[in-house]
Amino acid sequence: MAQVSINSDLGEWGLSTDSGERARLLQSPSVDIAPKSEGEAPPGGLGRGTTSTLGAIFIVVNACLGAGLLNFPAAFSTAGGVAAGITLQMAMLVFIISGLVILAYCSQASNERTYQEVVWAVCGKLTGVLCEVAIATYTFGTCIAFLIIIGDQQDKIIAVMAKEPEGAGGSPWYTDRKFTISLTAFLFILPLSIPREIGFQKYASFLSVVGTWYVTAIIIIKYIWPDKEMTPADILNRPASWIAVFNAMPTICFGFQCHVSSVPVFNSMQQPEVKTWGGVVTAAMVIALAVYMGTGICGFLTFGAAVDPDVLLSYPSEDMAVAVARAFIILSVLTSYPILHFCGRAVVEGLWLRYQGMPVEEDVGRERRRRVLQTLVWFLLTLLLALFIPDIGKVISVIGGLAACFIFVFPGLCLIQAKLSEMEEVKPASWWAMVSYGVLLVTLGAFIFGQTTANAIFVDLLA
Repeated sequence: MAQVSINSDLGEWGLSTDSGERARLLQSPSVDIAPKSEGEAPPGGLGRGTTSTLGAIFIVVNACLGAGLLNFPAAFSTAGGVAAGITLQMAMLVFIISGLVILAYCSQASNERTYQEVVWAVCGKLTGVLCEVAIATYTFGTCIAFLIIIGDQQDKIIAVMAKEPEGAGGSPWYTDRKFTISLTAFLFILPLSIPREIGFQKYASFLSVVGTWYVTAIIIIKYIWPDKEMTPADILNRPASWIAVFNAMPTICFGFQCHVSSVPVFNSMQQPEVKTWGGVVTAAMVIALAVYMGTGICGFLTFGAAVDPDVLLSYPSEDMAVAVARAFIILSVLTSYPILHFCGRAVVEGLWLRYQGMPVEEDVGRERRRRVLQTLVWFLLTLLLALFIPDIGKVISVIGGLAACFIFVFPGLCLIQAKLSEMEEVKPASWWAMVSYGVLLVTLGAFIFGQTTANAIFVDLLA
């Protein structure tokens, strides 16, 4: 989840809580027909940033943690229990960390400062365009997931305020889920999504971090001191099949996906060295692992196999501590949707301008009309899909497959291409080892993406 606060001005990097600035990380920085040549310096020069090692760790952790943690208890249930869930996360963490290091290595070698620029420079035009399309699709799907989360949490809160049993028939029209999601979206999300710049959204990252830690703390506390009415269903001790284990991978990928934001973070450091970066991402992933594992284990053991894909939905509506957690999640999602939309819109804009061969500097009026139209189309499509896709688990599965591409496929392709260009300079054993590892990353990512896509298509058709 891209919940990171980064200023695009390298001279102002640090522990800023202005999450609106981080939206520039994903946007297409150029609409040139091809990326900059290897020796061409990016705008602003190649001066080092000012982010300390500790600051970089904080930013990467912030980039990981988000609403995706709500799905980790269900991922443990899908994987087949605590032991299988822990083993799967630990195994995937090795590949997740290595992908972050590979991106830093390729960024340093190509002098590029964003994820898609690195892919463009190292892998070429076709892969670069595919990367940008994947980013736009990923942000679009995440926006749908955010709207579903808003509806899920509002249902619980409204049930308490209306003092009516959840799902009771004859409820007033103004408590209908489709109405409440639409009202919230039109009142808050759409106005925040239209502006050209969204730097005014202060403290969004701070709210996301506080909300994430609060939700994790509540889930752990509720497991240690459970309410009397909460009794767990069957606690699985082993996976039903090896396929079940792989079905949990998309959720883990969605939770740990911070790779798109990682390249600018690396270049913002005071010492942008691959070795130092390896320590940064290792520390950050261990912290994120602790949060996700605490949420996943305690949430799963509290409800067992009956845990909801959104763990907060499994708790009683009347629980005030959980109600505060729901409010935190809603606030976090309300500020995160415009940021993710801005990222996707900027990538789509870059693709469109490149396709048309138009320069960035053009008539302001045309840009405003195009921006408003793109925003309205994006907003209405995500809203309609969210209204008719009530199960967030399906959305997480699909965008988790795309997250696997950012974690495995594109870093693996970059590693293979980088090593192919160094074929004559590297020792044969080392060269073959790196290329083989790149092939492994691509294969693993393609498998996860293919599996989630097939499940999304064929499971619904069979149902």
